[in-house]
Amino acid sequence: MQLEITTENLAYQKTVQKIAFGGLWLCGVLVLMMLAWVVGYVLIQGGQVIDLKFLTTKPAGGVSGEGGMSTTIVTTIYLVTLTISLATPLGVGAAIYLTEYAAEAQKENRLLAILLQISRAGVETLAGVPSIIFGLFGFALFVSFMKFKFSLLSAGLSGACLILPVIIRTSEEALLTVPRAYREGSLALGATKWQTIWQVVLPAAMPGVVTGIILSVGRIIAETAVFWVTLGGSYRLPKDVFSSGRTMSLHVYSLATETRAFDKAMGTAFVLIITIVILNLSITYLSRHLAARSMGKN
Repeated sequence: MQLEITTENLAYQKTVQKIAFGGLWLCGVLVLMMLAWVVGYVLIQGGQVIDLKFLTTKPAGGVSGEGGMSTTIVTTIYLVTLTISLATPLGVGAAIYLTEYAAEAQKENRLLAILLQISRAGVETLAGVPSIIFGLFGFALFVSFMKFKFSLLSAGLSGACLILPVIIRTSEEALLTVPRAYREGSLALGATKWQTIWQVVLPAAMPGVVTGIILSVGRIIAETAVFWVTLGGSYRLPKDVFSSGRTMSLHVYSLATETRAFDKAMGTAFVLIITIVILNLSITYLSRHLAARSMGKN
């Protein structure tokens, strides 16, 4: 039965469409307003505290929250560098195997096929596990059992476990977007499978891989629960990977809950927000730049 199209039906459909679009726009505007309100409040309050002394002076500890935040900035950089160095090779390597080798391997070995299915399910599950669970795991294994104590090493290993599923999934999706013709053309020219992956597939998938890594960096910077039970809360500058420390997000939590220096907590939050914004802009720039390079553009 065909629906008779009349002027009244068209007018009704257009009215419904306008109402639906209006509702979507309203939802979007409300979300942006709430985001602007929260971020704007933090930036306005925190901006009053930010100066060169605050950024270059180390925290003094105590209930009064005296001092600045210099050591927390350096500790955050140390932790991000260590965590990404541990997680990136494992995550990208696992994604390459799952994408390029697993399909052929599981056809030849039934047991391997079952293990790969379990591995994929495990990655999907771990991606949704609350961060505090990773913190408790890191505390039980790295801090207590392996005797690394509260240190950069314990926090870095725990953070690597936290972001590993994200890097694997984003890298795998990036590799799957590379056309199969690239692989076939490279193999037809006499290249080995590894040469094809290293020199053809991986460069083409690099924008997605880099995006996943930078997103993981943002999560490490903003994370608190995992590092509260593995890194400790020392306001001093770590001397080595076995030293305790305090990231910027931990510093915000400590100032807001354990001291009377709420204004300095806002100042630290100001720096955190600016850092996240810079990271997001970096994602956009690098993705476009790498995508242009992969297409042969300058």
